[in-house]
Amino acid sequence: MTTEVLVLYYSRNGATQSLAREIAKGVDGVNGMSARLRTVPAVSATTAAVEDAVPESGPPYATSQDLEDCAGIIMGSPSHFGNMAAPLKHYLDNTLGEWLRGALAGKPCATFASTGSLHGGQETTLLSMAIPLLHHGMIFVGVPYTEEKLSTTRSGGTPYGPTHVTWNRENDTLSDEEKILARALGARVADIARRLGRP
Repeated sequence: MTTEVLVLYYSRNGATQSLAREIAKGVDGVNGMSARLRTVPAVSATTAAVEDAVPESGPPYATSQDLEDCAGIIMGSPSHFGNMAAPLKHYLDNTLGEWLRGALAGKPCATFASTGSLHGGQETTLLSMAIPLLHHGMIFVGVPYTEEKLSTTRSGGTPYGPTHVTWNRENDTLSDEEKILARALGARVADIARRLGRP
């Protein structure tokens, strides 16, 4: 049985990366499951990768094999005008082969995002990432209101997925509620993937 959940993200200034790391802790907290942390390279105006093949620091760049190997996917992006960042979209646009093979069908998926302001497009960004995952036949997982912090947070967090708001804070400084909701989603996706027991 595949025991890894892919935590795939793009982060420009560290906020989305901080959420990804908390989500990975949630995945790792589920017995028998572990997180596979991956990022995507930046793109140029002509959508060609401008980064070296191997990043200078942080997790490796995602490959199509990461998608197929993992039992679930949790994907995150900063919000760019209420939409996912171009590097992540570019990565997804190159998954036609996986779509044709149905490689992701039936696997659980979830999304997370960061914005510079409270109403910076978090929910639309989360949904923009969910659409291609649903086209792949994945099972979308959100944050239920049984998570108490979803109702009490004064920073990030939505039923569509955990979020981080950087307004008047350092980019990578998460609130306690944001950390709790991120870990909760990681644990929820990992538990569902474990229960599905995909080979």
